[in-house]
Amino acid sequence: MKIAMVSEHASPLAPLGGTDAGGQNVHVAALSATLAQRGHDVIVYTRHDGTHSERTIHTDDGYRVVHVPAGPPRPIPKDEILPHLGEFAAFLRDDWAREHPDVVHAHFWMSGMAAELAAHGTGIPVLVTFHALGTVKHRYQGRADTSPPARIRIERLVASRSARVIATCSDEVGELTKMGVPPHHVSVVPCGVDLDLFTPDGPVAERGAPHRILSVGRMVPRKGYDLAIAALRELPDTELVIAGGADDKGKTHAEARRLRGCAHRIGVGDRVHLLGSVEHTAMPELIRSADVVACTPWYEPFGIVPLEAMGCARPVVATAVGGMLDTVVDGVTGALVAPNSPEALAAAIRPLLDNPHLAASRGAAGRRRAENSYSWERVGTRTLTAYRKVCARRVDRAAMSA
Repeated sequence: MKIAMVSEHASPLAPLGGTDAGGQNVHVAALSATLAQRGHDVIVYTRHDGTHSERTIHTDDGYRVVHVPAGPPRPIPKDEILPHLGEFAAFLRDDWAREHPDVVHAHFWMSGMAAELAAHGTGIPVLVTFHALGTVKHRYQGRADTSPPARIRIERLVASRSARVIATCSDEVGELTKMGVPPHHVSVVPCGVDLDLFTPDGPVAERGAPHRILSVGRMVPRKGYDLAIAALRELPDTELVIAGGADDKGKTHAEARRLRGCAHRIGVGDRVHLLGSVEHTAMPELIRSADVVACTPWYEPFGIVPLEAMGCARPVVATAVGGMLDTVVDGVTGALVAPNSPEALAAAIRPLLDNPHLAASRGAAGRRRAENSYSWERVGTRTLTAYRKVCARRVDRAAMSA
């Protein structure tokens, strides 16, 4: 099968940790590699931002990355890409005229818009994974939401015109239903985790306190690191390590300064350590050094970090939002807590620090859950099922019209 992946801002080749580089990049890269390893011809289309000089890169994982000339050849925030989508779509249409894909899988609403414009009238089915929805982002960020004003309206159009929507969690299905997308038009396929990289056994990073809590992700306010910092007041002899973030025009530095100020104001500054960006391949040894991995965002469309922690057999305490309602099983692989409650967070973490056997049991259950439900092999199989469903429907329509 010829598969075109469209990921306009999230290149699978980009280093993680920047403002616009996170879980979607990992998802696109790992899914493309999984499908390529099964013998499918996979091309990822992403915007040319000047990072790589080559138009097309053949990756070691067997898929190709095509850098699409659309807008200035330099990094720009994803919220500034919309005016360049016409140019992006024109490139796709020309490229697909030469090399016709069997199916297109667009990632994010702008990719969906460009892919549907390019495929219009060709009969090529376009599936869309939104990764995040504008309605949810606006609900939680309000005036701080920098998305283009047309985002929510365009998302509805993209969803309605797609051959199928692939949601990453059950919470997203509910949000899509509120947008008018019928449930029968949606398949749920979660993100996955590399279980060969994220393992219970292997090197362990050093730590400086009897207990360690680890939080991982981009250095942005919605990740809720201040909640974990506040919980430290109830957790003596415990350090909090926050990994993630890269210098992006001072934005991540500003958030780091805010978090350090928060820690010092409540008297835990000496127990909070901000590591900055950590290489993805170095993350397992850092996770293994933690007693508990805390994931405390205000909202989280899916969240790959809980899966990486589960792969390393570490218990996860997470806020009960978004995709973590699916991945974290309360009382089995860790705990789910109410958002914005440092007291609830501390109360959920405390038993895991006090009882290593309980923590080990929760971690082992997490590893089993990751193996059973979130390996990239399983995710690849479920994704291919969605592809084949829309391709079969296309063949049936062609036969009926013949």
